[in-house]
Amino acid sequence: MSLFEEKYGAKHPEAVECPTKDRGPLLALYDFPAEHWLHIRTTNPIESTVATLRHRKKRVKRAFSKDSALAMMLQLPLEA
Repeated sequence: MSLFEEKYGAKHPEAVECPTKDRGPLLALYDFPAEHWLHIRTTNPIESTVATLRHRKKRVKRAFSKDSALAMMLQLPLEA
């Protein structure tokens, strides 16, 4: 049993079950050399969309208003 399971298992059994059950896929990133970690992309569609928006925002700098950010958030998935 891992330290994580021992520490949180009694109070939060449902929350501990998922990462414990899926430990292999969660830690699969570490099967690759550390130099590759930055280039491995997530398959989570929400995180992928947010990452794209974050990338665009860095390029545009501070040209975002609330309305333009919302418009870009809605347009990026359509173009992807």
